[in-house]
Amino acid sequence: MSTPTATRLHAADASVTVLSNTPSVTDWARRYFGSWWNAFEVPASSVCAGPLVTADLDDKAYADLNALVTACPHDEVTYAKARLLLARDSTGTITGVSPGEGLAYRSEQLGGHVTIAGRTSEQLALATARIAREMIRAALLRDGWTLLHASAVVCDDQALLAFGSKGAGKTTTALLLASRGARLLANDRVFVKVVGDELRVLPWPSAAAVGLGLLDALGLYDVVRERLQAGEQLHPTQHQDVTDALLAGRREPLWEPGGKRERKVQVFPDQFHTWFGMELATGGRAAALLFPRIDPSAVPAVVDGERSLGEDDFMSGATEDRYPDHFGLAPGINGAGDDLARATVADRLAALSHHQVVLGHDVQANADFLAKLAGVQ
Repeated sequence: MSTPTATRLHAADASVTVLSNTPSVTDWARRYFGSWWNAFEVPASSVCAGPLVTADLDDKAYADLNALVTACPHDEVTYAKARLLLARDSTGTITGVSPGEGLAYRSEQLGGHVTIAGRTSEQLALATARIAREMIRAALLRDGWTLLHASAVVCDDQALLAFGSKGAGKTTTALLLASRGARLLANDRVFVKVVGDELRVLPWPSAAAVGLGLLDALGLYDVVRERLQAGEQLHPTQHQDVTDALLAGRREPLWEPGGKRERKVQVFPDQFHTWFGMELATGGRAAALLFPRIDPSAVPAVVDGERSLGEDDFMSGATEDRYPDHFGLAPGINGAGDDLARATVADRLAALSHHQVVLGHDVQANADFLAKLAGVQ
């Protein structure tokens, strides 16, 4: 059996350790979280307490847990778009099996220790990162952080948050500012908490979804295509149709059947730096709010109007349908934080500068306008 390896993740006062008999699993966690959270290797022998994910390639353990779940009363649910069989015993231990992914989970100590047995290293690494991130999220929410549906960039510790519904331009705004020297903190969601006189922000590490059209408009399409042609890979959650389109040089948007959801390029956090030359931020102080919208014929500008934050600007259990808390990691906690934390954050955000902006399809003009507005040199 391989020598165990361990990676520890830190975000504010929250920490989780990943322990595995498969080095690619702990390597994956360091790669995935290291750019935004503090992720580093620790001696496996030092792992003795605290929140822990033990993730091993182990066909026998998977088979044993699969037999256990299927032999007793269980529920059938969906987790990470996969079928999950779920059972709970009298001690509160939760066992789950995802046959399609070859994964078995066991959550004990009220979600403080999750064991994952996998049959393939890639699925095991993906599942481990997912659970570790959810454990960090639960710890942060318990500590008074809340989670906003926003993109964010940081310049001189000042964070500019962009809000809006799908397609409003949150990602466009963040990536344009990052291309002009701001540090990217969040693509789609961000942790916030009132700390003293400041509203502090933390990133939510995830693969960033960028449409083919936006990638092309930002001048990044050829970079991605050349990297793929050289044998490098994007995040494995990316649909094969997107990879095929990139390799074939197709730049028009790709849509799922029915045309309601765009299939996008899935970028690893570290690829923003290694592929695109963008710097990432690990935190900052909320300083201003942007509410962008896209109008192809518009000249980029600040526009009149009163836009205040609403329920849709906070993440919630309803918006976390891909990763519901089946494993009891955050019992009784709303997916965006408790009501008091949300109200406190909303009051502080309301006192910050608000800018409603319209962006056109002239990328350079958009970037010049946003950089001037944000004070990015």
